[in-house]
Amino acid sequence: MSAKKYGMSIDVDRCNGCGACMVACAVENNIPPAHAGINERKGITWIRVYKVDNGEDYPGKRSAFVPVLCQHCGEHTPCASVCPQQAVDVDPQTGIVGQMPERCLGCRYCMAACPYHARYFNWFDPVWPAGMEKTLNPDVAPRMRGVVEKCNFCHGRLHAAKQRAAAAGTEEIQPGDYVPACVEACPTGAIRFGDLNDAASETAKAAKDANSFRLLEKLGTDPKIYYRSKKDWVRQIASAPKVGQPHENNVGRTPRSARDPLVALLAPARSSAPSSAPLPTRKETLHG
Repeated sequence: MSAKKYGMSIDVDRCNGCGACMVACAVENNIPPAHAGINERKGITWIRVYKVDNGEDYPGKRSAFVPVLCQHCGEHTPCASVCPQQAVDVDPQTGIVGQMPERCLGCRYCMAACPYHARYFNWFDPVWPAGMEKTLNPDVAPRMRGVVEKCNFCHGRLHAAKQRAAAAGTEEIQPGDYVPACVEACPTGAIRFGDLNDAASETAKAAKDANSFRLLEKLGTDPKIYYRSKKDWVRQIASAPKVGQPHENNVGRTPRSARDPLVALLAPARSSAPSSAPLPTRKETLHG
């Protein structure tokens, strides 16, 4: 199979914040209902839709919704660099950053290293209401308490697509035969998925659009999730201005406040590492 680089293009202007992607992701990947002791810090949501606004008052106020999931970083993958168990795997054939719970010891170094806060720790053993266990996806194993998990582009669907390709006598997965659950469930078609190495794919074309951007791109993580918007103030979230401070291109506007959850989420990550220095590789981290 030729090397691919699977990624997403998310049109923020088309996202209406319905949350269908979040529900589809939970069902597809056997994420259990919230435990009674759950809170904002202990919840598990592989993909989360954040609401942001332009910081202005009515009638100039505008809002947008931004789905955030594991950004599937490229060569400098922060979580892989710090994992002592090699529980994080970057597949050279697909570019997908996978998570192997069987190897995870729950140290949560990866959670601290992830600038996108897209990893979640299992504080409780998975429990489903009586009868709901019959709806579990047989292609995805539930994770136990004490391990970290995250988006893996629905690896169960990838394996199924590989099996269908093998049955057809080929190693190549046909475009459209492998589609993550969030992409399939999006009612507005805001999320597109495909091979970024295939210049003819819609995802690759959208990634090269002049209005496309990536979150915290200056950190050098080379994320494979591309966002797109025709609105300047939406594209500015990629730089994550510090909470309470106006962006350099936002002169005259009301500064974004801590009410803006996505800016509040990403701002600390941006200030924690020099924008000009790439993150260390796994070998550099282990051997200095």
